[in-house]
Amino acid sequence: MTPRRILKEARQKGLQIIAISDHNTAENVPAVVALSSDVVVIPSLEVTTSEEAHILALMPDLASALRLQEMIYRDLPVIGKESRLYTDQVVVDKDDYVVRFCDRLLINAVKMSAKEVVEEIHELGGLAIACHIDREVFSLLTQLGFIPEDIELDGIEISFRTSLEEAKKQYYRYLNYPWLRNSDAHSPEEIGRVTTELYLEEPTLEEIKLALRGEGQRRVVI
Repeated sequence: MTPRRILKEARQKGLQIIAISDHNTAENVPAVVALSSDVVVIPSLEVTTSEEAHILALMPDLASALRLQEMIYRDLPVIGKESRLYTDQVVVDKDDYVVRFCDRLLINAVKMSAKEVVEEIHELGGLAIACHIDREVFSLLTQLGFIPEDIELDGIEISFRTSLEEAKKQYYRYLNYPWLRNSDAHSPEEIGRVTTELYLEEPTLEEIKLALRGEGQRRVVI
């Protein structure tokens, strides 16, 4: 999942907008942003909340993504190579070279609740999406049993695992939220396995925000 390989796959799949959203970190986002001149890259993170639910943070720019990362890193322990939990969490440049290793335990949950994470995302100008609510683990719905109404989500994600028809039957209570489908790719061949069509005036996060609200002629189609 190097920058060049990600963008190559995105182009081959006809994707015009992608989000780089590693777990609890944005350290690899700058390289993809720097490399891409045609595919729009949204700086993002997939945050693991204190409930161990995943919230996708779509951020307006690199600075806001790295600011959110800074908050997250306060809750993540530093690990050394002697730890049994250590893995090579690589940080790369736009030429796919490894430049350093992330020393935070990225698999951990942060101390912030889902509500607090969403509030921080909004404070930084981002969009907060409840990830893969149809998964048996790491989703708000499975971790809590429901999606709390006091969490001001901008949308919810249905993964590739569930057809849209089945999702409408199972999650009809949440049809009041905007729905998205993202590939949640962990390997290059998984990029674009499901997609969302966005009708926008220009490919920006602000326009995506308007599409999720259905304002003007903007809309979301899955």
